[in-house]
Amino acid sequence: MHTEPITYIVDDDPALRDALCMLMESVEIHASAFARAEDLLESGVLEQSGPACLLADVRMPGISGIALMEHLREAGIAIPTILITGYGDIPMAVRAMKLGAVDFITKPVNHQALLDLIQNTLRDYTPASEPDADSDEDALLQRFHDLTARERQVFHCITAGQTNRMVAEELGISVRTAEFHRARIMKKMQVHNLADLTLARVTIQARLSQQAG
Repeated sequence: MHTEPITYIVDDDPALRDALCMLMESVEIHASAFARAEDLLESGVLEQSGPACLLADVRMPGISGIALMEHLREAGIAIPTILITGYGDIPMAVRAMKLGAVDFITKPVNHQALLDLIQNTLRDYTPASEPDADSDEDALLQRFHDLTARERQVFHCITAGQTNRMVAEELGISVRTAEFHRARIMKKMQVHNLADLTLARVTIQARLSQQAG
């Protein structure tokens, strides 16, 4: 777990990576840069909890910014994501917004606008639940009760290790609908990855057992 705000930067342009890192550090935001989305995924840093956001280029060799967002969604990793796009990539950026991107910025990058966007994103960061006290557990249980009946079905499926496709087949819904419910559940439960959501399920089950007893 990290406690200091951090921005993960993924861009295949080394000059832009360096410039963005310097920009983040100029306002005391730690930055960690990667040349490829594959390097970011292999590092495992996105599994950590703490205030963070992701800044990625739409067009990159290998895994693109869009494909990266799709991979993170499939893995249950919810991190606020900002896409960098060329003027010709606007349709792709719109697609990214539908996947849940916070926003997208166009090249050449307006440094002040980017800083404002990242600072606002980190400021609005909601930490993953760490239900280690009664009040935290009660709040977690209330968030669970606030889920719709369908969302609770999806909740149990994904915390049992099912993929979006498996959830769709079991519940008779489309994969896109399963993805939508998954994203909504992550937001409502205030968690940022599948590991935290699974931990939340264990805590909820224990709390319900206590109440039943």
